Amino acid sequence: MENNDDLEKEDIIKFIKEADDKIEKFASILEKFGLDIITKMGQTNLKINVLTDKIDVLSNATLDIKSLTPQLTNVIENQKILEEELDLIRSLMQRSDISFHSREANSEKVEQDTSATDKKQAIIDQFNTLESYITKNDDPQSIIESLENIKENIFVFTGGHRILYEIGQFESKLNGLETLPDDVKNSLKEKITFWINKLSVKG
Repeated sequence: MENNDDLEKEDIIKFIKEADDKIEKFASILEKFGLDIITKMGQTNLKINVLTDKIDVLSNATLDIKSLTPQLTNVIENQKILEEELDLIRSLMQRSDISFHSREANSEKVEQDTSATDKKQAIIDQFNTLESYITKNDDPQSIIESLENIKENIFVFTGGHRILYEIGQFESKLNGLETLPDDVKNSLKEKITFWINKLSVKG
């Protein structure tokens, strides 16, 4: 009987001890969990404080920007004025450039016209010289050479002209002649007058 009582006491003591161990472990778990919660809450509070500080900074910056609004408005208005003035300057420069190029083009045109007139007059002078030569000379070969030279100058001056063909035909007529008959001389003089008139119309 006593043995049974002893066994029951031992079982009760063992049960109580196991229960204490479990309670102690559970308390330890609760304590750790509580510490974790407290730590996380502290971190959360810190983040909230940091965000609050940033919000305050942004608020102050917003106030500063609002205070600068009148100055920014003045800057924008001044920028518009400057852009308008720059546009005006560009316009004046373009007009000036156009005027300069126009004068330059006119000057070049005058120079070209003068050069063309000089070339045409030089050819006319060659014709007149040839006409004077024919009056006193009757060497067909010299006349052919003069006509050939005149043809080259006319081609350079006009780039192509109907009288070039006519001069070539007359050169063919002179080929083979030893002297220049009077009728050929007179015909050539008439042709020279005709060619000069044609050249003047072309110019």
